[in-house]
Amino acid sequence: MSESLTMQVQEAVRRDMEIWLERVVIGLNLCPFAKSVHVKGQIHWVVSAARDTSGLRNTLRDELLALAASDPVQRDTTLLMAPFCLEDFLDFNDFLDEADALLDELDLHGVLQIASFHPQYQFAGTAPDDITNHSNRAPYPTLHLLREASIDRAVQAYPEAEVIFERNMQVLQQLGAEGWDALGIVRSVTPAAEDPEST
Repeated sequence: MSESLTMQVQEAVRRDMEIWLERVVIGLNLCPFAKSVHVKGQIHWVVSAARDTSGLRNTLRDELLALAASDPVQRDTTLLMAPFCLEDFLDFNDFLDEADALLDELDLHGVLQIASFHPQYQFAGTAPDDITNHSNRAPYPTLHLLREASIDRAVQAYPEAEVIFERNMQVLQQLGAEGWDALGIVRSVTPAAEDPEST
């Protein structure tokens, strides 16, 4: 894949994710804290070319270190998308243990934390087509790297943070499958795409 096409892939993934962020996360107010960092341009977007967990772990390591070393005013949070690996949700869920162990290895527990989104995300005890699963679904397997300090400030500004999950479930149930489809959330890049690291 040529360098220009690689850029096209990165731009397509980011475009899909920005649409998801603006229409779902912000549009449905699933996360009251997301709009501010998006409007201020404080989200760092990373599209991983990894085809396996080893490659993704290396990218994650780099991005955790980069976020910890960066100025929060310039980069408050990172969205790391993996369009070419961990398509199976159970495999992705298993990888989260590796991601958490990496925080320990880098001595970043208490400094950063990792949230996750996946196209097939499924809460325990729900059917695959349960609309509430969409609260944690994104177009691509995604690791959201957050600063603990930013989370603490957000919780202070939103004292009823514990009710967000319950409210999100209600919002999605009211929206329904038809309403979700109308949001136009798409995935432009598939795992079967040519290896973005090749030339």
